[in-house]
Amino acid sequence: MKLGITLPNSWGVDEPQQSVEVAKLAEDRGLDSVWVMDHLFNVGFVRDRLEDRPYWHPLATLTAVATQTSRITLGSSVMVLPYHNPIELAKYIATLDHFSKGRTILGVGAGGLESEFHALGVPTTERALLTDESIEIMKVLWTEANPTFKSERWDFSDVKFSPKCYQQPHVPIWVGGGAPGARRRAARLGDAWHPNGGSPETLAEQAAEVRALAEQAGRDPAAVGLTFRMSITPERDGSSFRPVARDATTTEALIDLLNRYAEVGVEHFVLALDFADLDAITDVVEHIASEIRPKV
Repeated sequence: MKLGITLPNSWGVDEPQQSVEVAKLAEDRGLDSVWVMDHLFNVGFVRDRLEDRPYWHPLATLTAVATQTSRITLGSSVMVLPYHNPIELAKYIATLDHFSKGRTILGVGAGGLESEFHALGVPTTERALLTDESIEIMKVLWTEANPTFKSERWDFSDVKFSPKCYQQPHVPIWVGGGAPGARRRAARLGDAWHPNGGSPETLAEQAAEVRALAEQAGRDPAAVGLTFRMSITPERDGSSFRPVARDATTTEALIDLLNRYAEVGVEHFVLALDFADLDAITDVVEHIASEIRPKV
């Protein structure tokens, strides 16, 4: 079982290097992965949190992390695919995979912040189709010597695309979201399902559904891994901070909860550090590494 944390690129920290320093700390303390989030405008709940403070670009952040780390996995949790040109994104991800020597995971989602879709001129009614097409296009570009794809929106053939990914056949794609459409997408197109909510019991039922849907789609159900994202907040404990979750307000309860998820098949946890205070982040990372990881 692997354990990672999110970086504060989306929490208004003053300098982008601060996310890199958190990633270096996580690597030094033996954690398995670091993750970034993706929004382009400060609107909706993002504006409520940040107003006009920085939301640093997730992939630029991971590129900087790649050049200043050597072991830790770098991932997105998640890139909102309807916001991005899939051809440009495929090139960026493949390049990042080479910078990191195969340490990249692409977590993807369909998004749901209506005000941001409106600001970008992207119809929310098309987000599912855009997400599916983007995954399909990126796989074609990464795996075919002469990529060809045709739909109402995209039409390319007789082209070359490089670089291919450092990892073969391509970087792992984790499909985020807990809705039925996300589960179907993970079953058909994902290397892992990456939800961010639900009890261990509910997760077990839904994971079984994903595996059944994968089999119906002609895939090996075991090829679709199970991962999980959990929101973590800091709680002061004397002169330092320790991590707590909504359903786990002590270290022992958090360890127990993570182990319950592990028992139903979760292979990789992403602990989303949903706060901006760098001292608190440092304390929480130290606590996760020393007190939680050895017991999960």
